[in-house]
Amino acid sequence: MAAGTVAISPFPYHLYAGNVKKYATDKVTLGDTGIEVTRLAMGTGTSGVGGSSNQTRKLGVKGLGDLLHMSYDNGIRFWESADQYGSHPHLKEGLKHVEREEVVILSKTHATTAKEMRADLDRFRKEIGTDYIDIILLHALTNAQWPKVKRAAMEVLSEAREQGIIRAHGVSCHSLGALKTAADTDWVQVDLARYNQASVRMDGKYDEVRPVLEKMKAAGKGVIGMKIFGAGRLSNRIDESLTFALHQPFLDCFTIGQESATQHMDLLKRIPAASTRG
Repeated sequence: MAAGTVAISPFPYHLYAGNVKKYATDKVTLGDTGIEVTRLAMGTGTSGVGGSSNQTRKLGVKGLGDLLHMSYDNGIRFWESADQYGSHPHLKEGLKHVEREEVVILSKTHATTAKEMRADLDRFRKEIGTDYIDIILLHALTNAQWPKVKRAAMEVLSEAREQGIIRAHGVSCHSLGALKTAADTDWVQVDLARYNQASVRMDGKYDEVRPVLEKMKAAGKGVIGMKIFGAGRLSNRIDESLTFALHQPFLDCFTIGQESATQHMDLLKRIPAASTRG
């Protein structure tokens, strides 16, 4: 077994198998936002911290740009990034061969003040080479009182949506308290949620997180899954992780960090097989 992976008893595929095949390229709508994305998002932030990620470090601007372009050619229409990953210039490279309106771009910000948020919106668009960004999330929230702390940034994002600078706003959470607050906050249109069958690198046990995400879904929020492979700790359990994620009715879609063409093509093949595996 690879170092850092998690062992467990055999996974009960028969409890999660669907009757209809699902594909990475299926078009789904994020909650009530009207934003249509593919079931799989091309993640660019594996081990993303300090303005870089595995993708940016290993592939460089052209290499990751080519991988993003490849994902587009294979039917993926959702690219996920963040300021923390340093991947905006790489998205710009990918857009050289793609019509801007053909892909949904998500990024994330640590801005708190109005000044910081306006500066980030201007810088992000310049770095990506676009007039608008589809989805902006307040990144990695842990404080359950985040609406008070981030109010000024939230107001700027609301204005930006009215002006067409962004199409939707929301949060990614890194604590159960912050996640529960997001479920209760009307301002949140999209949530990026950590969810997997082993409760690895999540905001709580999956049976604690599930009702919170179900509440979000019922309220019309778009719910995007992340940490599907537990930040790599479930890398020896890819098929069961995909089967589990594909079975969850409250996950509109999910993002997975892909670092090579081989990984990308493997996911395109595994997802439909995992959706009906019994």
